[in-house]
Amino acid sequence: MPTHTISPAQPLTLAALATLLADGRPVTLGTDAKASIAACHDYLHQRLAHDDQPIYGINTGFGSLHNVSIPPESRAQLQVNLMMSHACGTGAEVPQSLVRLMLLLKAQSLSYGHSGVQPATAERLVAMYNRELLPVVYEQGSLGASGDLAPLAHLCLPLLGLGEVNYQGYRLAAADAMSLFSWEPLVLQAKEGLALLNGTQFMLAYAVDGVLRAQRLAAAADVIGALSLEAFGGGVDPFNEHLHRIRPHAGQVQVARRLRELLAGSELQTQPRLAVQDPYSFRCLPQVHGASRDALAYVAQVVETECNSVTDNPNIFPEEDLILSGGNFHGQPLALALDHLAVAVAELGSISERRTYQLISGQRGLPQYLVAEPGLNSGLMIPQYTAAGIVSQNKQLCTPASVDSIVSSNGQEDHVSMGANAATKSRRLIENVEQVLGIELLTAVQALAFRRPARTSDVLEKVVDAFREEIKFVGQDRVLYPDLHRAAAFIRKFDWQ
Repeated sequence: MPTHTISPAQPLTLAALATLLADGRPVTLGTDAKASIAACHDYLHQRLAHDDQPIYGINTGFGSLHNVSIPPESRAQLQVNLMMSHACGTGAEVPQSLVRLMLLLKAQSLSYGHSGVQPATAERLVAMYNRELLPVVYEQGSLGASGDLAPLAHLCLPLLGLGEVNYQGYRLAAADAMSLFSWEPLVLQAKEGLALLNGTQFMLAYAVDGVLRAQRLAAAADVIGALSLEAFGGGVDPFNEHLHRIRPHAGQVQVARRLRELLAGSELQTQPRLAVQDPYSFRCLPQVHGASRDALAYVAQVVETECNSVTDNPNIFPEEDLILSGGNFHGQPLALALDHLAVAVAELGSISERRTYQLISGQRGLPQYLVAEPGLNSGLMIPQYTAAGIVSQNKQLCTPASVDSIVSSNGQEDHVSMGANAATKSRRLIENVEQVLGIELLTAVQALAFRRPARTSDVLEKVVDAFREEIKFVGQDRVLYPDLHRAAAFIRKFDWQ
């Protein structure tokens, strides 16, 4: 398997991350990254040996304790104390796939040589990534401002032989896991604890995963929406390119083109129209899905920029002989983007539930609830209830986290982003919409059966055939929750492009 090289000269793209997440290929620090890290580390220690001016978090305390001077003999212990005292995460465990991504993103941020860590520290993060030795990290604890302090403390405690890790299905004390590879705990040097804990890698890992899943959902929504349109007896005229040329939002134009491609060759489109106009949830597919696509494009740009950024503090510029204390750890860019991501994905679910409702409502020659003998059978009545309940919950999850701020550190950290909360709730919302789209797909394929023998396009028929391998036609009432779960799994794994 090819190796991915972490290099300051090689920007980390979402496409590259998608490949890394899919095939699990190993990573390595490039020679330029190692050189940059070593040069910065050497500069910092030469500076400390000849200059006793206060430098935040290196020879001073942290947060509101920034005016407390730390003598040279205590500076290493200062970094260890920081790591231990900040590991205050609570709540659910972060999924292991995201923890692994956090390790990669932290190594990438350190690779630019502005953080002052020793090369061995970055190398150990990479080794943990490659060995899939994954620290136990918790969802709650970050304000998303001084970086993701608590989650990153849990991520990096195992460097010291502290905390816990997941390895090959077992939860182990970090010290025991390290002994499997004859690894000794690292001895942190000046600035290293701060470099490891300051940063946005917790919310960034959620953002990377969220954007990739949301892009998949956007593609799925177009295909499923086209199937629902066919099953409902809707028309293709609203997708005519002339309409979208005079309102040329990029996402709208893209979705309209995609719908025309999906519906090309459909027998159902040659049949007499059942109504002069279709409901908005069908007719406005390009406008609604397209707006979400445009929003996702903005979020993707923010996330890629953050993937290639240095987000600890202070930052070191050896060539300029500068050590600058700033605020690159503040998560506001990601917080706003993650809130925007949530709204964009929620709208895909909102309009999807409306199409599901239209399909089961007994219109246009379709039986009520898409089942024979409605009354004796409830058919697909209740999956729509489930979708409606989920969509309602999504409205609550769309309440922006980024508009909130609570003062911390005795007033020193007086504005925070709450980006970590935006991150975790966006993940839950995405999972919700995967289920909502699964319910629409279940409903659309069921409804399409009542349009036989007329067929939809070859492209859409392949989707129907693949789905029918997972879930059979509902001829009469049966226990449906396994079908709903399988439908959501289908949304996650099918190739929608």
